[in-house]
Amino acid sequence: MDAHVRGALEAVLMVVGEPVPPDQLAAALEVPVDQVIAELETLRDEYANPEAPRGFELREVDGGWRIYSSRLYADVVGRFVVEGQSARLSQAALETLAVVAYRQPVTRGQVSQVRGVNVDSVMKTLSARGLVTEVGETGGALLYGTTTEFLERMGMSSLDELPPLAPFLPELAELDGTDSEGAR
Repeated sequence: MDAHVRGALEAVLMVVGEPVPPDQLAAALEVPVDQVIAELETLRDEYANPEAPRGFELREVDGGWRIYSSRLYADVVGRFVVEGQSARLSQAALETLAVVAYRQPVTRGQVSQVRGVNVDSVMKTLSARGLVTEVGETGGALLYGTTTEFLERMGMSSLDELPPLAPFLPELAELDGTDSEGAR
């Protein structure tokens, strides 16, 4: 392992706010992408050593890499960060987020149909919290999907890790495709 590359990777990863793809790290360090990937995997494995647990870990999320606090200490970090404040999502927000996660890309109207209520304000809240974002447009209606922030908060590296709940949701083809106006 190249000590200079290793140190430079650690320094960059300590200051990033979101996962960074290996090609961007390679460009910043002026080394080949393959070398960066090898170094990242070595660091990840080293940090995950159960014989010497650390308070942080290196994770790959949605094709990018970032240092996170260790899941081993999630309860302590949670208490520290929240300290009595409620950062929880409402039941309506959780339901809406689940529909978006499992059926993305999806319009607000389609989410409203699944939930049976207007979701405009809930979608604005989820968007403001960085959990959903506009991912396209179809027939004049915006399409929404989850964000990397969603994956990070859920502790997942990809949507493939979602539990198999999708069969309980109606297929998008069964929905009439109205936008949020049609759900009111």
